[in-house]
Amino acid sequence: MAKITAADVNKLRKMTGAGMMDCKKALVEAEGDFEKAIEILRKKGQKVAAKRADRESTEGVVVVKMNDDKTRGVMISLNCETDFVAKNEDFIKLAQAFGDIALNYDNKEDFLKAAFDGNVSVEEKLIEQTGVIGEKLQIGGFKVLEGGYLGSYVHSNKKIGTMVAFDKKVDGIEEVAHDVAMQVAAMSPIALDENSVPQEIIDKELEIAKEQLRNEGKPENMLDKIAQGKLKKFFKENTLVNQAFIKDNKKSVGDYVKEFNPEVKITGFERLAI
Repeated sequence: MAKITAADVNKLRKMTGAGMMDCKKALVEAEGDFEKAIEILRKKGQKVAAKRADRESTEGVVVVKMNDDKTRGVMISLNCETDFVAKNEDFIKLAQAFGDIALNYDNKEDFLKAAFDGNVSVEEKLIEQTGVIGEKLQIGGFKVLEGGYLGSYVHSNKKIGTMVAFDKKVDGIEEVAHDVAMQVAAMSPIALDENSVPQEIIDKELEIAKEQLRNEGKPENMLDKIAQGKLKKFFKENTLVNQAFIKDNKKSVGDYVKEFNPEVKITGFERLAI
């Protein structure tokens, strides 16, 4: 039987994040072979993951990562089961590490297959850490955004994150981008402007408005006109550029950006919440 030293156990703990006793047992079972010990720990994680497959991962953190010139960003959520785990420093570090990797990928499927520290994939790391932590871990959301300049915001509780794209970078845009990203976090718009709202949502809103008007006793020949007025109000409340700006509700977000620089336009946004 191979001799397992405290240094060996500590090394495996640092490699995997597993508990000391779990690492010692795995090394003993693997007769000192680190690769086999990691596989044993991962298998333990797979069992825990299978056992918890039906559990809700309704807690976690949102992470935003951007390239150096802020023309491309990615936002992911690492979900867990309890707020206690979500606030753990190691859990947050793990989420940040996943975010760094995610920046190189365009979709969640490819990201999950990506290498984590060269030894395992992101997906395998999630399973391994499920065994270590004892809670179901998963990548909840995965959002990518590109533009001439990107702003971002992550709420203090790390449960809401946003990215906003502009068509160009100009002097002073950093503060404006941050303000608009905060707007998206606070007001959760469904689209950039009225032209970006899916037709099925428009049809549904018109149908709801007409039914409300019928219930109020409005004549049938007036329903279309009044419903269109209600739709305009819906656009004002639910599309980013038309929403009242949270820092000054006397102007819209579009007006705020135009006042800053009439040549700058918002081109897109993403919002992710636990």
